[in-house]
Amino acid sequence: MASESVEGKDLYPLALLMDELKHDDIANRVEAMKKLDTIATALGPQRTRDELIPFLMEVAQDDEDEVFAVLADELGQFVPYVGGPEFATVLLPPLEILASTEETLVRDKAVGSLNKIAEQLSQEQLFHDFIPLIEHLATADWFSSKVSSCGLFKSVIPRVKDDGLRKELLALYLQMVQDETPMVRRTAAKNLPALIDLLTENPELSTNEDWDYISNMFQKIINDSQDSVKYLTVNCLISILKFFNTKGDHSHSKDLLDSATKLIGDEAWRVRYMAADKFEELAAQFSDNEAYMAELIQPFLNLCEDNESDVRKAIAKQVAGFAKLLQDPSDVLTKVLPAVQSLSMDESEAVRASLALTVTNLVTLMSKEEAIDHLLPILLNMLKDEFPDVRLNIIANLKAVNDVIGIDLLSESLLPAITELAKDVNWRVRMAIIDYIPILAEQLGVQFFDQQLSDLCLSWLWDTVFSIREAAVNNLKKLTEIFGSDWCRDEIIAKLLKFDSQLLENFVYRFTLLSALTELVPVISLTVVANQILPFISHLADDGVPNIRFNVAKSYAVIVESLIKGGAHYIDTINGTILPSLKKLTQDEDFDVKYFAKQSLNQCNELLK
Repeated sequence: MASESVEGKDLYPLALLMDELKHDDIANRVEAMKKLDTIATALGPQRTRDELIPFLMEVAQDDEDEVFAVLADELGQFVPYVGGPEFATVLLPPLEILASTEETLVRDKAVGSLNKIAEQLSQEQLFHDFIPLIEHLATADWFSSKVSSCGLFKSVIPRVKDDGLRKELLALYLQMVQDETPMVRRTAAKNLPALIDLLTENPELSTNEDWDYISNMFQKIINDSQDSVKYLTVNCLISILKFFNTKGDHSHSKDLLDSATKLIGDEAWRVRYMAADKFEELAAQFSDNEAYMAELIQPFLNLCEDNESDVRKAIAKQVAGFAKLLQDPSDVLTKVLPAVQSLSMDESEAVRASLALTVTNLVTLMSKEEAIDHLLPILLNMLKDEFPDVRLNIIANLKAVNDVIGIDLLSESLLPAITELAKDVNWRVRMAIIDYIPILAEQLGVQFFDQQLSDLCLSWLWDTVFSIREAAVNNLKKLTEIFGSDWCRDEIIAKLLKFDSQLLENFVYRFTLLSALTELVPVISLTVVANQILPFISHLADDGVPNIRFNVAKSYAVIVESLIKGGAHYIDTINGTILPSLKKLTQDEDFDVKYFAKQSLNQCNELLK
């Protein structure tokens, strides 16, 4: 009887899992699958290999995609549960099944787990089990298996020292690049840069024959009939250029430049978009050759005038990066800036907003006079743009301009732009400009800030939207961290405490003041906390609104945490002012006030120990 009960106990985890995986509700089955590691731990490595894995093989063929996705993810962490890397190959069969399913998420999870396991396999396991798995998937009838195989080659190629076997694998990958199904070709093209990068990192692996295969694959992709495949050639080209540049081999540069210009001028807008989106990185591969860089200027200008707004949006963000690579400074003024001028007035607001993200960086490529004469008019115009994102993006990136030409020339247009954004009817725009204020404060300095923006920051405290008021409070704290405690005392706290008694009758006004002052406590001097903030907060302890009183209780804990660092003098203030007030609040008639007062009192007593 005893042996039967032990056996029953041993079987229990697996039986429980089997029951839960038969549950009608898919959510229950998903949760059961998330407990696989617990089940495996209970079973031990031997029974996990002998019983759990065969059971999961069955599950992998008969359930819903949500369950498969969790199973595929879990199996990637399962090597320790089956007894370590020595037995890791038992995990390959269920993952191979999952890698062949139609659902993309499941396949991606399975490929990710297979790659994790491959890292832990010995050379013998790799050749005996993993490479045959890749070959099996790559030569299957279903496109889903072939798609998954494309993501597995990167785990094998760097570890194959045998030239013949690597040649076979590359020949198999070439088959994927030429597959009749566009989805397989697309996945092969997408994964090819990773393979090329591995050969770049391990140059001792690559032979001329390897590069014949890579070159063949590249030509197949760049001439593919489907633009959804062809546009991935851009990343492949960048990886190939990096490989040859790393080797110091420039014999192929002219051919690769021709490939680049072919892609930039492709009739499919999606291909041109990818070339535009990666333009700086692509051009950087030719930056050592002045003649080649000069050849890229016209293709760049063509993208700036492309008839597709998405292409112009992509290239607009690359303007400053490409200009930095040009070796002739006059090209920036005579060729790039006219294109920038045109993009800054583009009919698409998305293009103008994209340009605004990086256009200010052009100032570093010019003298002060050139920047004032040629770039400044464009920036001033963009600060008046009707689309808020254009103005916001310029404002967020003004540091470079300020460093070169100073703020005076900008301020005339900058302030109206900030003021308009600060009062925009869309509260999210107001929120965005608040987020940029600390960045501006650092860029523009305390004097400009005090004269032009200080009052604006305080006005946000009384916004009709709570999220804006909350952001305004956090903004004051960030500004204090930038400008210091004395600045906060003179410019913020002094103004906040000059309250109008009529305004104080408004609950929102009192609550916002309380929030703002409490938020400032950790970043200002203890003298200001004790002499200016504490008296005001103590005054609110008798407020008629319970919400104010329990927030006062919370504020007391924050104040004590700061004051306790100041030694005996401030301990007297805590014992003489704060603790008696808190004890009184613990007897408050309102339940919430009592609760938070007791919490704060306990916190304070802990701090004082």
